[in-house]
Amino acid sequence: MRPAHRATPPAAPRFDWRQAVAGVIALHRQDRLDEAEPLYRQLLGVLPDNPNLLHFYGVLLHQRQRVDEALPLVRRSLALDPKVASWHNNLGNMLLDLQQPGEAAQAYLRCLALEPGNVEVRSNLGCLLRLSGRLDEAEALLREAIALAPDFGNAHANLAAVLADRGQIDAALEAAAAALALQPDNPRSCRLLGLLHAQCGRIDLAEQVFRAWATRCPDDPQARHHLAAASGENVPERASDAYVTQLFDRFAASFDAKLARLGYRAPALCAELLQRHMGRPEGRLAVLDAGCGTGLCGPSLRPYAHTLIGVDLSAGMLERARPRGIYDRLEQGELGAWLAGTAERFDLIVSADTLCYFGSLQPLLAAARRAMRPGGRLVFTVETLDEAAPAGCRLLPHGRYAHHRDAVARWLDEAGWEAAELEAAVLRQEGGRPVQGWLVGARAPDGPVS
Repeated sequence: MRPAHRATPPAAPRFDWRQAVAGVIALHRQDRLDEAEPLYRQLLGVLPDNPNLLHFYGVLLHQRQRVDEALPLVRRSLALDPKVASWHNNLGNMLLDLQQPGEAAQAYLRCLALEPGNVEVRSNLGCLLRLSGRLDEAEALLREAIALAPDFGNAHANLAAVLADRGQIDAALEAAAAALALQPDNPRSCRLLGLLHAQCGRIDLAEQVFRAWATRCPDDPQARHHLAAASGENVPERASDAYVTQLFDRFAASFDAKLARLGYRAPALCAELLQRHMGRPEGRLAVLDAGCGTGLCGPSLRPYAHTLIGVDLSAGMLERARPRGIYDRLEQGELGAWLAGTAERFDLIVSADTLCYFGSLQPLLAAARRAMRPGGRLVFTVETLDEAAPAGCRLLPHGRYAHHRDAVARWLDEAGWEAAELEAAVLRQEGGRPVQGWLVGARAPDGPVS
């Protein structure tokens, strides 16, 4: 007998890796980052040398503020495929975030060499030049980008920022209005035009911009905050967590460079006050950097500290502070809640340019007093409210609170601080004008908290 014929089973379909790579990149482009991230990792386990996977996974990590992880992946993708112009632009953005402007410029220029008509890289290079104070070159490059692509809103917005730095406010307003017309839902363009109007004293026009923004984007914390500041309606007791987190996470990468360009003096002023009142540092104190940001106060606080803790609400800012290696511990949290809940006790609390995001300071000063050891010192800065105004605080159109000298002194007294001193100081420049503030020092009594 012949053996029974058996049908040959159909061959298993071959897995299409190219389609899988395209699929995960498509998810990424739809901003479905939580779905895309694990798929990138799985595919790289099988295709470790795929330049597209390496590059776009790096871009995703950069979007999630994990630049140190992102950079090696993007560099490797370019080593495998160096001729993709836009990838050099992405590399430049990461290097700029890592405060490596020289290398960022080289990456941008490589992008331009590969793709001379790329307007996005011209705009990015213009931003870099602005941060470096090279305003003539920045303006020229941004005008080139606009000539090549008149509808490229980011270039108009970046040009507005450059012109504002140059004190050409009318021209800056024109560029900002063009940017907003081209991208009416872009938060940066809304904020920029509104703030420029406020800077000129045109509060009614600023309110119009912010109200239109809040109407289109009712859940945007920045829109709500700036509308409250310009209109006086629904003014919060302090800036919301969502507003502060969004603002500083976005600015974390360029924060230090921006403040250097503005002549930022708050950390230096706090350090000078410490030197006057605390003598030679001996490294014996428990110190809190309250609202530590990227750690600009850290170097002046470290010599005093046996233990140095930094607290900030913005994860992006803390990621910038961590590589400094100055702090014994960094914690993310809203400052008032953190002080109210901590079991730590400090000999020194310093808060540079943080309390301008609080209205009444009384609850915060009371919480700081409870967290202070007897005889400990408190140092902070706030922005000045006109002495002719009622003795309280006011949310100004730029989004920060200004505080009256008499109100600060009263809140310190009510919270149990003594030996308070308030010294007038220029905190930084903004819009070509000095930002006036108070440098404040106070001491906790020698006895226990009552």
